[in-house]
Amino acid sequence: MTDTLLTRLVRTLAREVPDGEQKRARRHLVDWLACVAGARGTPAAQAARRAGPDVLERAACLGNVLEMDDVHRQALLHPGPVIWPAALSAARETSCSMAAMLAGAVRGYEAMIAAGMMLDAHHYSLWHPTSTAGGIGAAAAAASIFGLGERDTVSALGHAASMAGGLWHMRHDDVMTKQLHVARAALEGLWCARAARAGFTGPAAVLEGPQGLFAAMTHAPRPLPDAAGWLIGAVSFKPWAACRHAHPVIDCALQLRAAGRLQPPLVVESYADALRFCDRPDPLTEVDAKFSLQHAVAVIADGRSATPADFTLEAIATLAPLRAQVQVREAADITARYPAHFGARVNGLELVDTLGDPERPLDDAGLLAKLAMLAEWGGLPPGEAQRAAALALDGDDPQAIVALLADWLS
Repeated sequence: MTDTLLTRLVRTLAREVPDGEQKRARRHLVDWLACVAGARGTPAAQAARRAGPDVLERAACLGNVLEMDDVHRQALLHPGPVIWPAALSAARETSCSMAAMLAGAVRGYEAMIAAGMMLDAHHYSLWHPTSTAGGIGAAAAAASIFGLGERDTVSALGHAASMAGGLWHMRHDDVMTKQLHVARAALEGLWCARAARAGFTGPAAVLEGPQGLFAAMTHAPRPLPDAAGWLIGAVSFKPWAACRHAHPVIDCALQLRAAGRLQPPLVVESYADALRFCDRPDPLTEVDAKFSLQHAVAVIADGRSATPADFTLEAIATLAPLRAQVQVREAADITARYPAHFGARVNGLELVDTLGDPERPLDDAGLLAKLAMLAEWGGLPPGEAQRAAALALDGDDPQAIVALLADWLS
């Protein structure tokens, strides 16, 4: 087979997935289930119930709703809400073991992140990488679970790359298109793997080819990442219900508050993309609030914990006086460290890495607390968080997780 970026990536994916990486994947499965649980009562969930008869199609619309999904900093994308619906769907079709599904998910994370890391700043300025690279990851996860060989896996990823899309313009309106970006990537990647399994051949050079994805969507694509280790190990968890660009500010503010030093006026400094996406002094909607550095620091200054309740319309109105005392500006030194580090300064206190990053990992207690909080926010009965944790962390049956989601999203 011709040597292309996709063939090299697929050969990397063919490595055996160690038990340690499968255990890591279980934690990300817990995190995705937490995000789905918290979103089950939202308007997006109501629309998903009407639009999709299948439980995993519905779940694919919900993992990103609360802005608490896992994130890879350098790829600038959220793997969990794309990979898990695809992996569970493929596992349901094949009745595979938990180990096979987890290995497929690790490979899906790998492919999605690797694709995202090759995209450039121009791409991120216009395109939503979770959507553009997501289909490649979903196709890789499903191809692994389907047991496809190298050529068919290349075809699956080639199909997905050729269909990549997802424009950022939806950020300018109070709409749910972002959720469809995520669901499309998951379901389309799954469909591409099915097509490859059935014999549909796909383009191996679709990334770097003269009319390929890089030519259409980038100015200066980056090289394929080295294959040392598995990229799922560099994925961050999000403890707070806001855009990831707001998390360093939240973390700084929490540290200042704990020291008794969080007093207005509040000066927030961060990297250029944080301001590009989240400089919103006067949010009007819940989505606006989640993408507002001003609101994020006001939440903490008001003694709150940055849970979903702190980004509602009621909270937006209540915190208007505090937001008015927040000044936001770019810091060139923080921008220079981005995206390897998402940093911030608040009133002079500097933070390089944020809670949930691999350098400052969220421990099991924190992950389970997030699951419990979001299960309660989503209106689930007592005990559902423990049920989900047991199935994801210790269970051996993917079908039981599908049944759990059916109970949650019926």
